[in-house]
Amino acid sequence: MKLQTTLTLAGLMLGTLACGHKEARPEAKELPKVAVSLVAGSQADGGTWVAATLQSTHMAMMSTRMAAQVKRVLVQEGQRVPAGALLLALGDEDLQAQLRAAETGLATVEAHHRRIQTLFVQKASTQSELEQAQTQLAQAQSGVSSLKANIAYTQIRAPFSGVVQSRKVNEGDFVGPGTPLVELVGEGEQELVATLSESEGKALKQGLKVRFESEGLTGEAQVTALSTGGDAFSHKGTLRARVLSPKSLRQGSFARILVPGAKAEGPTVSRSALVTRGELTGVFVAREGHAELRWISVGEGAGDSLPVRSGLKPGDQVIDRPGTLQDGQTIELAQGVNHGK
Repeated sequence: MKLQTTLTLAGLMLGTLACGHKEARPEAKELPKVAVSLVAGSQADGGTWVAATLQSTHMAMMSTRMAAQVKRVLVQEGQRVPAGALLLALGDEDLQAQLRAAETGLATVEAHHRRIQTLFVQKASTQSELEQAQTQLAQAQSGVSSLKANIAYTQIRAPFSGVVQSRKVNEGDFVGPGTPLVELVGEGEQELVATLSESEGKALKQGLKVRFESEGLTGEAQVTALSTGGDAFSHKGTLRARVLSPKSLRQGSFARILVPGAKAEGPTVSRSALVTRGELTGVFVAREGHAELRWISVGEGAGDSLPVRSGLKPGDQVIDRPGTLQDGQTIELAQGVNHGK
């Protein structure tokens, strides 16, 4: 009887402690209701911006057709070189030995050919013997020429004047046919290269001048090549435009081209609706009386409007100027417009 009473008291104490612990737990404060306005995405009639890369019209990745060891590297990144300058030399000792042997053989064949020619004039040799000597001479000459050509492939020279963009190998490396060795970029004309959809390229044609922005500068370029919808997966093509001004922009710089008459495909969003968290970009969407945070991917846009690549769909109600709005906060729609309409 005493044991049962003790257990009952212990149970009551545990229950009291449990209830007291539950009451001590702080309740989450409900965020205040706020009035918000919606924005409507719209694309400027002047066109849309497409991303592009600035590069030289003369670019070359130097390689060799030989399998050999890198003997000397004579250039470094950023170095300017004239046309024909020796950039890199591969080991050619075996080829040089083969060439000496082939030249010795050629001298022997040439002497034999001269002797047969003399005998033929003296009617001491036949036409067949002369033709055979001529064939042997041609084969020996071809062997020497082939070896000299292979030795030339061990001397990597600049096909045009320019700047060494990158060096891919070091002295002592063993390389094979087609191995990238040195990338050379010409210092002449520059061009913009971009990918665009068929609808974006409708208003473009070769010779048309377009505006672009790069490194905080505004310039003008002329379309030199246009192939839309060529890729089987993305259904996008390539645009090339020669830079008219300004000159001497940095190679590889990011740029954007204003494509006239084109409109962004899919939904768009106002810059004022964007929120950033580190490297993430998002917007708040009005959903069932609450603000819902959506992370999105945006492209380049004209003016205040940006095309949305992913994260939104037409009809989503995007909240303008969210300020300190938080995900899940209760909202009340104020005057505004419905996104997507």
